[in-house]
Amino acid sequence: MPIPFVPALENVQYGSCEQVSPLIRRVIANNPSKFTYRGTGTYIVGNGDVVVIDPGPILDSHRTALEDALRGERVVGIVATHCHGDHSPLAQWMKETYGAPTYAFGPHPHYEVVADDDDDDEKDVVDTSGTETDVREHVDTAFVPDVLVKDGEKFLTVGNWSLTGVHTPGHTSNHLCIAFDAEEALFTGDHIMGWSTTVVTPPDGDMRDYFDSVRKLQLRNDKVLWPTHGNPVTDPQPFLRAYLEHREEREAQVLEQVRAGVGTIKKMVEVLYADVHKELHKAASRSVYAHLIKLNEDGLVGVANGEAPTKKSVYLAK
Repeated sequence: MPIPFVPALENVQYGSCEQVSPLIRRVIANNPSKFTYRGTGTYIVGNGDVVVIDPGPILDSHRTALEDALRGERVVGIVATHCHGDHSPLAQWMKETYGAPTYAFGPHPHYEVVADDDDDDEKDVVDTSGTETDVREHVDTAFVPDVLVKDGEKFLTVGNWSLTGVHTPGHTSNHLCIAFDAEEALFTGDHIMGWSTTVVTPPDGDMRDYFDSVRKLQLRNDKVLWPTHGNPVTDPQPFLRAYLEHREEREAQVLEQVRAGVGTIKKMVEVLYADVHKELHKAASRSVYAHLIKLNEDGLVGVANGEAPTKKSVYLAK
């Protein structure tokens, strides 16, 4: 079943604040890339007393745009869906400037990651520099929220509306979606994106968790999903069903490749993503790796010499 991706986000006016619903405004950072699409969408929820969701990357232009958008408002909360460098780094500046507490499921876990591929792939994920010229996806290990949000917890009430945390591990272990009751909306961060599927990168990303987290959203009745990158998903249930089916089909394809004697991730990506631009093959290899870890845990795939699965392993059918 093809994923009904929403129309492309065109004619982005970086630095402007757009009213996208009665109680939601969006400011898009000028950080487009293969990971961020047109850029990080920072959401401002409410009027007067407001909550900022995913304050975004360290960019002077984005900081200035947020200052303009928040002039005359009182920031009462700053929420990060997760700790990738295009989502949370400006939270510290915003906290110091507006005196509001930060909220998230938790900080990003620390991993001792050793690059196991000669294409320098891992450095895209674990680099923590987050400088203005660094457009790679990196981890904001410095971010530690003031308030840890529990799954299902109504953690902020502002006037007659509230925000509730929905823990959705998979893309990262600490990924948090945020339910907005006044508009029956869900801010989905990078868990569900309207323009693309989501990359799942071990060790923190976990494909089994990702499957479970998509199914978790299927049990909800949200009327609209607001991803941090791209346009909203206004018909969530068919979209979520297609998203999950795509992952299930991809896992079946990975298993089929192993059973056909294709034992390395590099070769699998070349076959399974032959119609995808090669600049996206590194990201694809991460999700294939996550699928293989799950298949290994399920007892369907083995690893040569009985070693633990790595990106350089040779995989065998069981």
